[in-house]
Amino acid sequence: MVQVGIHEAKTHLSRLLRRVAAGEVIVIAKGGTPLARLVPIHSRVRRDLGRDSGAVELHEDFDAPLPEDEGEAARP
Repeated sequence: MVQVGIHEAKTHLSRLLRRVAAGEVIVIAKGGTPLARLVPIHSRVRRDLGRDSGAVELHEDFDAPLPEDEGEAARP
C-alpha cells in the first residue's frame, strides 16, 4: 500500500488511478495522517463459465402445473 500527500494526489491523479485500476491500493494523507484510500471497484478476476456445471439438476417436469391443492396454498 502506497501513501501519497494531497498535493501529489491532485497533481498525479490520472497516474494514481491507473495504478489503482491495476489492483494497487493507495492511501491519501494530509500531514502524514491517512485521510482516504483509493481502491479498485471491480476486481479483475476472470470468471470461468460453466464452472458449476452439473451442480444443479432439474427434473423434466420442473415447470409442470402444480396440483390444485398445492396451487391454492401458495396464493396469499
